[in-house]
Amino acid sequence: MTDSGQYEVSKTDDEWRAELSPEQYAVLRQAGTERAFTGAYTDTEDPGLYKCAACGNPLFRSETKYHSGSGWPSFYEPITPDAVIMRPDTSHFMVRTEVVCGRCGSHLGHVFDDGPQPTGQRFCMNSVSLDLDPDPAS
Repeated sequence: MTDSGQYEVSKTDDEWRAELSPEQYAVLRQAGTERAFTGAYTDTEDPGLYKCAACGNPLFRSETKYHSGSGWPSFYEPITPDAVIMRPDTSHFMVRTEVVCGRCGSHLGHVFDDGPQPTGQRFCMNSVSLDLDPDPAS
């Protein structure tokens, strides 16, 4: 999905700052990145649903998570095509594809075309941008 700039959840900068931790704010609202291999979900194998830490939007199922060796949680596909929005990112002298939440526009990470099948994509997400909702069946 591409970015239209209109989101279901829209808050002021002050509202986001009040609701998010400083680290979450830096990543989710200022497109920061947590250090590799430091995130809470980098090696997690617990079943469940990964949601946006800013708005609770369902993003990824644990079944699509895999160990990419990149230092960040990686998934091969979002829960639905409109769960995330992908847009060009030319910051830091690189050409990448940024991934933002389809509901609130918060920065989640980047997507690359070096992932496993069936999609060949690697959604490289910041742990701090995610909340894992445990599988109620476990």
